[in-house]
Amino acid sequence: MKLLLVAATESELAPLLSHYPEKKDFSLMIGNHSVDILITSVGMVATAFALGGHLANNKYDLAVNAGIAGSFDFNLSLGEPVLVTEDIFSEQGAEDGEEFLKLDSLGFGNTHQFPYTNQIKSSFELPNLKKVKAITVNTVHGNELSISKVIALFKPQIESMEGAAFFYACNKNSTPCIQIRSISNYVERRNREKWNIPMAINSLNTALTKFIESV
Repeated sequence: MKLLLVAATESELAPLLSHYPEKKDFSLMIGNHSVDILITSVGMVATAFALGGHLANNKYDLAVNAGIAGSFDFNLSLGEPVLVTEDIFSEQGAEDGEEFLKLDSLGFGNTHQFPYTNQIKSSFELPNLKKVKAITVNTVHGNELSISKVIALFKPQIESMEGAAFFYACNKNSTPCIQIRSISNYVERRNREKWNIPMAINSLNTALTKFIESV
């Protein structure tokens, strides 16, 4: 099987990459699978550009977006890997005084993005991971008022800066795709002392390795 593993930063995949030192030009073998690595840089624009260009010239049985995320849901534990089944471009829309008008309601497109499912096999479903709803943002939330507003509008469980763009690019190229993230912090007033990025990265890579070896 030919897989594409997509991440914003190389550090998010560091444990997996160090475990497979035979990699060459960001391509490696995991079990019987040929795995290409694509590092896009942070953000939805960088992700859409890098992934769109790559998929225009390469075909895969499955693309996997992997990274860390902030959680609005305090029932999710720090370091817990999750499967994103819906992702939203939450900032696309218009302001009308105090009201935010979603892009969907304006008639200019759909902000909701889902995995490309026409070719998704049952072995890709990852039943051992909690399924979550995500939003993708340019500015991560750290203000109580904006946090309460986005929760009221979209009821997200996690947020990232790339997920919906990954789904969008894969969907446009009819590439089967899933998104796996691990919780590095809770979405609240910014306090890096409460974050645990190393634990999130380690658990993410453990989940990724188990998944790739099992499909």
